[in-house]
Amino acid sequence: MIIIKAIIMAGGKGTRLKPLTCSMPKPMVPILNKPTMEYTIQLLKQHEIKDIAVTIAHLPTVITDYFATGKKWGVNLEYFIEDVPLGTGGSVKNAENFIDDTFIVLSGDSLTDINIEKALAFHKSRQSKATLILKNEPVPIEYGVVITNADGKVTRFLEKPSWGEVFSNTINTGMYILEPEVLQYYQKGENFDFSKDLFPKLLADEIPMYGYITEDYWSDVGALNSYTQTHFDILEGKVNIEIDGHQIEDGIWIGEGTQLSSQVILNSPVYIGKNCILQEGSKLDAYTVIGDYSTISKDVSIKRSIIWSHSKIGKDTHCRGAVICNNVETKKNVEIYENAVIGEGSQLAEGVIVKPDIKLWPHKKIDENTIVNQNLVWGTKASKTIFGYKDVSGQINIEISPEFASRLGTAFASSLKEESTIIISSDSFHASHLIKNALMTGIASTGAGVMDIGSVVMPANRFAVRHFKGNGGVHVRMDYTDHNLVHIELVDKNGANIQRAAEREIENLFNREDFKRCNADQIKSVIHIENFKDFYISNGMKLLKNISDLKRKAPTILISCKSEAIQQLTSEFLRSIGCGVQEDYRIKGFAKAKDYLMDMKQQVVMGNVDLGAMITEDGEKLILIDKQGRVIQQEKYDALTAMMLLKEGNKNKLILPYTSPYMIEKMAKDHNVEVMRVKSNPASIMNAMLSTEEQGISQYILSYNATWAIGMILDFLVERNMVLEDLVNEMPDLYYIKEKIPCDWQDKGRVIRQLVEDNESQNIELFEGVKIKDERGWALILPDSEKPLFNIYTEGFSEEYAQELSLFFREKVKELLKNQGQ
Repeated sequence: MIIIKAIIMAGGKGTRLKPLTCSMPKPMVPILNKPTMEYTIQLLKQHEIKDIAVTIAHLPTVITDYFATGKKWGVNLEYFIEDVPLGTGGSVKNAENFIDDTFIVLSGDSLTDINIEKALAFHKSRQSKATLILKNEPVPIEYGVVITNADGKVTRFLEKPSWGEVFSNTINTGMYILEPEVLQYYQKGENFDFSKDLFPKLLADEIPMYGYITEDYWSDVGALNSYTQTHFDILEGKVNIEIDGHQIEDGIWIGEGTQLSSQVILNSPVYIGKNCILQEGSKLDAYTVIGDYSTISKDVSIKRSIIWSHSKIGKDTHCRGAVICNNVETKKNVEIYENAVIGEGSQLAEGVIVKPDIKLWPHKKIDENTIVNQNLVWGTKASKTIFGYKDVSGQINIEISPEFASRLGTAFASSLKEESTIIISSDSFHASHLIKNALMTGIASTGAGVMDIGSVVMPANRFAVRHFKGNGGVHVRMDYTDHNLVHIELVDKNGANIQRAAEREIENLFNREDFKRCNADQIKSVIHIENFKDFYISNGMKLLKNISDLKRKAPTILISCKSEAIQQLTSEFLRSIGCGVQEDYRIKGFAKAKDYLMDMKQQVVMGNVDLGAMITEDGEKLILIDKQGRVIQQEKYDALTAMMLLKEGNKNKLILPYTSPYMIEKMAKDHNVEVMRVKSNPASIMNAMLSTEEQGISQYILSYNATWAIGMILDFLVERNMVLEDLVNEMPDLYYIKEKIPCDWQDKGRVIRQLVEDNESQNIELFEGVKIKDERGWALILPDSEKPLFNIYTEGFSEEYAQELSLFFREKVKELLKNQGQ
């Protein structure tokens, strides 16, 4: 074997692992009573790699005091300390003097049993300058995804992609085999990252760079769930490492000096460290790990839990799925539930209950019979995505409680710059007001300003944020289908939904409770805006050029919406511009919107109205019905509004989501108008529309403000002496199909990767999901960002072609879902 040197990156703070990492750097967090980094050193020694550099930054002496020169492990350790964070690449560059030939980079805070010899042989056989060690991961969105060709050559990088960008499930493990010359791209002391900075440059310069896909074990011990799962994997024998202690029977390891009462029950797999005491009646169920010098008292029950060293668990305590750090003491009758973490040195008195997901920071003292249902004092929550497709939603007083809302408001305000003002609103339900008030409390606690515009609709909040030059906005509304479901929507300073990067920042602040706090004299009074609805209506009227003509023609519109507030607002707006309005409240009696649309279509065709308009309950989307009974919704509505914009003649750019039909793009090109395709999430679409907004008809308003959009459409029609069916008659035929295929979350990355591989010779695009084109049209397979399913969009040059494409890719996805072996 070729002998090389190694660099272990051990500078991580372990923020997501707190409170496990309050007093130690992440590489020192114990796995089966040994620091995570110790396993990395043992792996290198196993492969005859003895010269090892260790890059350290956070609490460096904890690492150097434990490992010293490395003599105990038969290796030579040399330390390189960063005074300021340098990034993954910068930290390795800091150790450049240590490097003289090919070297391997490993992380001190991940666990692996990789066969380094095989990876090195791959690196040499490809004459690679940088080999990334990759792993297939079922749910890859929290990692960097790397795309390679059949020979293993790297062709593309995606850093923590959304589901729409998951073109493979092959992730970057953070382990690399490198040649020294690749570090010449940067200067020593520069802050740079391998995956974000160096590797893209190597790719652009066509430097030989390959991905070695390992089937060996690898786990990023970076969050509580992966930390506990790593223990379980070791106990199940999934990791090729030696477990310290005597295996007294299959799956049960006991350390030296440990005393077991004859009446102790052990259900494998179980690991117990050295010099522990287990008293009679105690029961350790599967996947329990006990640290050295710990005491388990009488009648204690522990399951799927990890208890560190020098802890004492009191009589009749029950512990389920928790982590208990060093030197913790619980008295009797304590209950600790799933995903709870008890910080080092904490003391839990008799009868304490620690609820699921609760984190106690080190050295907390909890009084008798206390129910702990919030983090003490600064917390980190096991990684959980708060945001859905476009908002935060959940059951009132269950997922979305006043406490939750207060924390969310605090996190949102903490993510904004100093001296921010947030515009807040809700619908008229009491539950919405409850959550709105809690949000305002959280926002105000940071010193940010709050402007309450009262009970209005979501588009009015967006308008208010822009009009008052707010730094962001929040709107709360109840769901009209599930009356206990509440929606909280956050917008940026433009009134558009916040981007995914902002969502991640808010989620991180929320989970860590890393909030801004202000003094009493910095708390601002809430500004209440009265009668904002009237102001909103008058500003909508200002957008129209032909109100006098509208009043003369007085078209009659049939309006329906599940939200009475939106229906009444729209009716008031339309009457103010001279329209006749018929309101239909019967929509609430229909289980499905499509069933009501059939009924509404008959009313429009047979009734004394000029057109029908059904508005979604958030007040943003619009479905039209013309006098001939044609229903214009979603893609047809987008095509109709695109025609209006093109006829207006002052639009220099049309924004289309990536899922939109090419028919609309062709219309734009026929008018010499540039088309800008964007990701299909609302934030990307809104921000792109707002950035290209011109005077006149607004694509943004037509797409996201149903009330004003109806006014704009009527204004456009009356100016040209047209009716809606005239415009619909001009629309080209559209052969477009949307379908949904259910799947497991873990299958998404695998299926997308297989689709990419199977269609490499085809005309494919990897902008969002996988778009495959042929002579019949195109198909887009897009993993849903919020639900366990695939969205399949197809458009054909004829109805027959569209059906063929849809059927083929629907069956293809189903086939791949069945084939678990690939």
